[in-house]
Amino acid sequence: MRKKVLLLISRQFFRQTFRSKGVYLLLVVWAMLLFYAAFSGSSYTRHNHFRTDHQEEARKSWEANPDKHPHRMAHFGTFAFRLKHPLSIFEYGIESYTGNAVFLEAHRQNTVNFSEAGFSTGLLRIGELSMAVILQLLLPLLIFFMGYAAISADRENGTLKILLTQGAKWKEVLFGRTIGLFYIGMLLLIPVFIFTATLLLFDDHATTDVWLRFFILLIMYLLFVLILCMITVSVSSASKSSAGSLLKLLGIWLVMIVMLPRTAQAIGGYFYPTPGKMEFKSAIEEEVIQYGDSHDPEDPHFNSLRDSVLTAYKVSTVDELPFNYSGFVMKEGERISAMIYNKHHNELLDRYRKQNQFSSWMAIVNPYMAVKNLSMSLSDTGFESYVYFQKQAEDYRYKLAQHMNNLQIKYIGAGINSSEGKRNVIDRSEWQNFDDFEHRFLRLGKTLANELVSLISLIVWTLLSTWMVGYNAKNTKVV
Repeated sequence: MRKKVLLLISRQFFRQTFRSKGVYLLLVVWAMLLFYAAFSGSSYTRHNHFRTDHQEEARKSWEANPDKHPHRMAHFGTFAFRLKHPLSIFEYGIESYTGNAVFLEAHRQNTVNFSEAGFSTGLLRIGELSMAVILQLLLPLLIFFMGYAAISADRENGTLKILLTQGAKWKEVLFGRTIGLFYIGMLLLIPVFIFTATLLLFDDHATTDVWLRFFILLIMYLLFVLILCMITVSVSSASKSSAGSLLKLLGIWLVMIVMLPRTAQAIGGYFYPTPGKMEFKSAIEEEVIQYGDSHDPEDPHFNSLRDSVLTAYKVSTVDELPFNYSGFVMKEGERISAMIYNKHHNELLDRYRKQNQFSSWMAIVNPYMAVKNLSMSLSDTGFESYVYFQKQAEDYRYKLAQHMNNLQIKYIGAGINSSEGKRNVIDRSEWQNFDDFEHRFLRLGKTLANELVSLISLIVWTLLSTWMVGYNAKNTKVV
């Protein structure tokens, strides 16, 4: 293929597209939608300030407690707040539906609450308009509309025959039109990333990791646009009329954006149903009671534990032990309840992951799903990011509860099994020295590993769509 001819054909198609006044109307609507989405995403800073302030308030409340019994402090508890990732200005993902705060206390694993969807009108449940959603849903539609007649229109008016008789080759015509359409796609895409980059420049939390994610997102969406352009030109070259080409492309859009994602979700939910909230909690409570209830003085497990401890220390009563036995029981009870909860929670997460696998593998046949999954993961607004926050919160809760139990074992008298009174207390500095909760984002390497199928899918689709254009160049007829 001759570079000069390719550039000539691509520039001609680019100029021809912008001769239509309707294109400018589409660009105005596109700009308005992007401005609205960008304005909505700019609330990220306000949300993070709000959550950081509440985390600080929870810490102040924790440290302000007077001298107290450690077990009372374990039940007093604290909060863990999930921060928004800087790239959430671009991609909201599932953030609005998963909650952002959880109360951490001994013996109880509370759910993450205070989602934005829970405090909003039903309109939010229809969907949010982020910059990523516009690129994923509307950009394919615009490319299809601007490129559906790229080849078919020339076939209808006879221009294609003139091009070929003047020395242009089929490959040069098809790839030239693809490049011209790609220019238009970049004209729609690049301003989105320029605006996102501008917002990140003014964000103190935009680390090297954030910028690396940003550039991967940019490359990913450029590949997506290129794939869409090559699909459009391939369909247009294989269609006998422009109307037929448009109908085929609209059908592809419906299958790609609506039918395949919904079908994958439905199949996943059918084969791997999940229990309700009450059913999940009831299963945990029943197993805890069967295994051993630390709050029941007649529980067989803890009676056996007491006898073992007394035998090991060669004493007849718990009052003779060199430590507080009540704290020891609470520590064992916390270990049991956390172990059982983690087992049920991991089983639940496993079912959700199996449901999501249908959507993940659907990326192989649907580049839209590949882009959507990667976009959420790289913006740290996907399912695995939420699960990682849950794990951090539970790990912190368990360490906090066990720290309080260890303080009780160490400082409270051996025969004391009550937290009442002013004598059974320890100095407040003991829990003030315990570190506050700090939310961390999922590492980039782990993020990319989770979306390996989507990454491979984008590469495969780029190669496949390139082959499609080349195949059509060999088999397409002038008439």
